[in-house]
Amino acid sequence: MIENKSTTLRDSAVFRWTALILLSSTMFFAYMFIDVLAPLSTLLETQLGWSPETFGTVGGSEYFLNVFALFLIFAGVILDKIGVRYSALLSAFLMVLGASIKLYGVSDVFANGGVGHEFFSSFLPDFPASAKVACIGFAIFGCGVEMAGVTVSKGIVKWFNGKELALAMGLEMAIARLGVFAVFRLSPVLAASGGVSHAVGVLTLLLLIGLLSFSIYFLFDRKLDKQDAVLKEASEEPSEEEFKISDLKFIFGSKTFWMVAGLCVLFYSAIFPFQKFATGMLESRLSLPTAEASSLFSYFPIGAMVLTPILGWFLDNKGKGATMLILGALLVVVCHLIFALTPDSVFNKPIAFGAIILLGVSFSLVPAALWPSVPKLVDNKVLGSAYSVTFWIQNIGLLFTPIIIGWALRASNPGVAEQIAAGEAVKYSYTVPMLIFASLGVLAFILGLILKREDKKKGYGLEAPNIKN
Repeated sequence: MIENKSTTLRDSAVFRWTALILLSSTMFFAYMFIDVLAPLSTLLETQLGWSPETFGTVGGSEYFLNVFALFLIFAGVILDKIGVRYSALLSAFLMVLGASIKLYGVSDVFANGGVGHEFFSSFLPDFPASAKVACIGFAIFGCGVEMAGVTVSKGIVKWFNGKELALAMGLEMAIARLGVFAVFRLSPVLAASGGVSHAVGVLTLLLLIGLLSFSIYFLFDRKLDKQDAVLKEASEEPSEEEFKISDLKFIFGSKTFWMVAGLCVLFYSAIFPFQKFATGMLESRLSLPTAEASSLFSYFPIGAMVLTPILGWFLDNKGKGATMLILGALLVVVCHLIFALTPDSVFNKPIAFGAIILLGVSFSLVPAALWPSVPKLVDNKVLGSAYSVTFWIQNIGLLFTPIIIGWALRASNPGVAEQIAAGEAVKYSYTVPMLIFASLGVLAFILGLILKREDKKKGYGLEAPNIKN
């Protein structure tokens, strides 16, 4: 460890980037678990009796407690009160707990009359008991993963503010996106060899490794805080004013902050819920088996993995964050319209692949610019709460969008679910769901234009570089 009283671990590139790797590795495993069922919608429908509405509801349940129990708001307050390291451990524990419950829900043990099966089968008979337990587990996991996202964001700001902040955030997001690529490749293989529960079980074990990673980060963070305290005492700097609940007024009273939060919920609602339906859409449109459709969509995060760090570097050194937000929203509209409106007679793998890569580019532009912009709008003492409010608003969209898409898919395909359940070889039409996704991108694009105009008037620096000379 560094003992020079004029420096801290933050000033060492080795320790700074090691801290980033520790934080990012847990998010890598978390993103894998989020989408572990996404490539398996057809398997879930045929083996567990999950309809598109059931599948969408389970997907949306990840955000239920964050939205209705306001857990994310509390998570931000907890983070600002107890700090990054304790929040990291709490979030990892919740992820493991929730994942374990979801694993039990889709397991053969539960299906064969395990504890709680009779109870969960006694109400809402049209909604499978396995899906009810999966919803509970996924909701608890959702509390952990969203709290982890807030915590990791503030942790990166803590280690990289005034340095390579956007690059660091870009690399963290790239590593997380690698988890999406990995799970769309791995999940169908695991499910083919051992069923749905096998895929969920392997990913639950990986979350335990993520808990270990956060535990090691705990030691780094504690040492940094001790060094910061020594430096402040030696320089007689006033300590940062302690966070108070009343400080939340500085977040809720900022019109520009609400624009950023609104753009966030619209953009992510056009991306994450789509991931859950993308494999089924490609299966239907291209007549592909599940594994092949999942493999094709797995290329989606490649663009984000490659471009996000590069865009982060550009944002650190050149700026143009608001412009990147607008361009990213425009690209997501184009992608979804390709899937919605391209006639079946010409829609093929190359067109699908091009649209997927285009979506990946969009998914690099917006996050690379969005998250480093938040510290420019709020004071550091409420930064955790600002991120949590943003995530909470985002979660509202992520909760309801997959439910709406599942309903729209079934409503626009009357009788298809029943035919599939009866073993008939029929396909869903995804035109209506894809138009809904495209409309969310249009709204994000409009909000991005308004945000850029507001930044030009008020001078928040969203278009300015992050690195201060």
